Amino acid sequence: MQKKIGSGKAIILIGPRQVGKTTLIKEILNSHDYLFLDGDDPRTRTLLNEPNTEEIRQLIGKHKFIFIDEAQRIGGIGLTMKIITDQFKQIQLFTSGSSSFDLSNKINEPLTGRKWEYQLFPISWEEFEKHHGYLYAEKQLETRLLYGFYPDVLNNPGEETSILRNLINSYLYRDILAQSDLRKPEILDKLVQALALQVGNEVNYSEIAQILNVDKSTVSRYIEILEKGYVIFRLGSFSQNVRNEIKTNKKIYFYDLGIRNMIIGNFDPLEIRTDKGAIWENFLISERVKQIEYKQSLARIYFWRTKQQQEVDFVENIGGKIYGYEFKWNHKKTKKLPKTFTEAYDSANKVITRKNFRDFVII
Repeated sequence: MQKKIGSGKAIILIGPRQVGKTTLIKEILNSHDYLFLDGDDPRTRTLLNEPNTEEIRQLIGKHKFIFIDEAQRIGGIGLTMKIITDQFKQIQLFTSGSSSFDLSNKINEPLTGRKWEYQLFPISWEEFEKHHGYLYAEKQLETRLLYGFYPDVLNNPGEETSILRNLINSYLYRDILAQSDLRKPEILDKLVQALALQVGNEVNYSEIAQILNVDKSTVSRYIEILEKGYVIFRLGSFSQNVRNEIKTNKKIYFYDLGIRNMIIGNFDPLEIRTDKGAIWENFLISERVKQIEYKQSLARIYFWRTKQQQEVDFVENIGGKIYGYEFKWNHKKTKKLPKTFTEAYDSANKVITRKNFRDFVII
């Protein structure tokens, strides 16, 4: 991100609340005199709601750096950012947003060719290990699988459940409800719980719709909203060559396991849990997603399954080369990938366990 300063384009950082977006940008701007504008402040929203060029000039003054925080709260922010980048070439504009609900819609067209966009997620395993060291991180693995990687959770051991409860009630749901104009907000909690209980399994929208007593299109829309709110992400099925491959189904995972476990109200130790395989799978895939984004990898990611229940947990397509991965919490249990998959795609294959997981979560 720092390399893009002075490029003449806006630098935009998007991700869930409370993962450190504001802290990161302020750290980058620490040695500069910058103008900070908070989109959560009603006065700021009034000032930046469709101002003209002269009003923006007066607002900027002599500042060379501008940071607009929580920009999704500001009406007309896309056109305001366009004026700044077009008319004030000497200004470097930074913007953060806590969701991709409205911010992407508001800025994509006005800022075509005028922005660098990045995503920030909860702390990654790589960041956690670099900060604390290998030995401490290794001892913390099971704790992190239960409570996740939100900065406040990491910084306040012993208070994890209260912090996670507050994150869900005060930030995640609040933003989703505020930004998405849900007609049936009471369905949201039931849907999130259903998805949390199905981590690692293919999600059938029709079945969920029946459980929630809503139509399939409502389920689809709410899942899309949860994804844009950085609560969940979808993994599609891989299909190219094999006749009986599943082609259209999705799996759904949570960006943070602390959020997922808070939703179902279960922080029991892993050794007594029936869902530890799903937790392990979610951890590995969410960490891989962070790595792909941060390292700017071109990998496309999927799962693979046939109608005969042959399955590969995770598939990557990198420049046409296929990589297949199986995830096993218990490293003593061995499993090979299905020959149907490995022979059809001439894939490179690996089983990821507690013993070798670092090779997978740190690219």
